Amino acid sequence: MSYQYHIFSPYRVCPLGAHVDHQHGLVTGFAIDKGVDLWFNVREDSMVNLTSGSFDGDVSFDIAKPVQVREKHWGDYARGAKYALRKRFELKNGIDGHLQGSLPVGGLSSSAAVLIAYVMAFAKANGITLEPFEVVLIASEAEREYIGLNNGLLDQSCIALGRKNELLFLDCDSNEYRHIKFGGEAAGNSVEDVSKLFEIGIFFSGLTRNLVNSDYNLRVYECKTAAWNMLAYTDQPLKPFDKTFLRDIPKSTYDKTRIAMPARFARRAEHFYSEYRRVRQGVTAWETGNLKLFGKLSFDSCESSIHNYECGSPELISIYEIMRTLPGVFGGRFSGAGFKGAVIALVDPAHKADIERELTKRYLEQFPEYENTFKCYFVKPDDGARFV
Repeated sequence: MSYQYHIFSPYRVCPLGAHVDHQHGLVTGFAIDKGVDLWFNVREDSMVNLTSGSFDGDVSFDIAKPVQVREKHWGDYARGAKYALRKRFELKNGIDGHLQGSLPVGGLSSSAAVLIAYVMAFAKANGITLEPFEVVLIASEAEREYIGLNNGLLDQSCIALGRKNELLFLDCDSNEYRHIKFGGEAAGNSVEDVSKLFEIGIFFSGLTRNLVNSDYNLRVYECKTAAWNMLAYTDQPLKPFDKTFLRDIPKSTYDKTRIAMPARFARRAEHFYSEYRRVRQGVTAWETGNLKLFGKLSFDSCESSIHNYECGSPELISIYEIMRTLPGVFGGRFSGAGFKGAVIALVDPAHKADIERELTKRYLEQFPEYENTFKCYFVKPDDGARFV
């Protein structure tokens, strides 16, 4: 079948700002040059018919009818996009579409990339004009309310707002964001092609994951419980649980109450406040062209993810510890929520072959069972989701 429209929705990586978007923290990110392709034609009726080169089975539903319960099938993401759009707009026209992903890797927010592609396609089919940040909000709502993942706006923002040679900096409390050139635009010495300075290594452990069934949502609740503890210990009014965020509580309150609360909750809060500081420092490092410091902060972020946020399988931790020792690796951390999935790194392009060879050798010495599934990929920052 020939298709009239083609959307490319990229995967994303987050070098700094791990596990804090759902607590209204600060995050950074890049869209990358691998992602999801959705080809489609607009139908005159309201049926949506989808095939995929990445998933088994076909999907068919009526876009004009109320959303049914989740079927725990890849079609749920299309239904989720329909769910969030129907809260705002009347949908009359469906599509015939074909979906294809370009990397079989967990930890790059493929689900958010797919959702954004569907939101854009359904909007196009129904003559709806959306600004990029509207796409972010609608796709995020679909993932939270329909798919059941209590995420923030990090994934969708990187995917929809990414720019090829700039770092996205997002405040998840105010939803304000900036695109920052490496090396300082104001000084007139910003770098025009960051891929000459670094590429992004994606090291797939061989394990797959499902965030909805991982400890991701549990960590969100633990962060909120830490916030509730701090409010209670300082005799402040409690907010409803879903309106409680660590960002609303000053670090000085944490410093006063951390010893009183259970250690698990104190560690979650420690990660949030230290990551807030690291993102601030990282943005300054990026603006001033200090890639070495930016990378070190990304390593420090992963350390806190392991010890304070307590995520990361033995496989991911092994990859991280090996890559820390390799020449040409500026920095890196777990990608996504850090439960199985992948590790990402900023690497010197001149060292790619050596990094892949040494990392593969040392990882498979520890985990030979992943010989057929461990993969190394190297990608570049790219622009956000778009019609091709």
